[in-house]
Amino acid sequence: MTSLSKWERRDMNALLEKALAEVARLPEDEQEAIATLILDVLDEIAAERGWDERFAKTQDQLGALVRSARAEAQRGDVLPSNPIDRAK
Repeated sequence: MTSLSKWERRDMNALLEKALAEVARLPEDEQEAIATLILDVLDEIAAERGWDERFAKTQDQLGALVRSARAEAQRGDVLPSNPIDRAK
């Protein structure tokens, strides 16, 4: 039976494995600091993925809004963006 470390690991990138081996040689307080940095970056990646997923789900709505805005512009149902031009 094989023994796994504290976390079950899939195929780890060789560079990451090398980096973690180097981190393991550091004093505990430095390991904690690096672990915090890694977890912060992972949180940022997860948040970015969440935004990407939400954005992807709104593409149909955005397309409909664009079509609606273009139709309004073609009908002349929009005001000029410059207030001075509105009085003309």
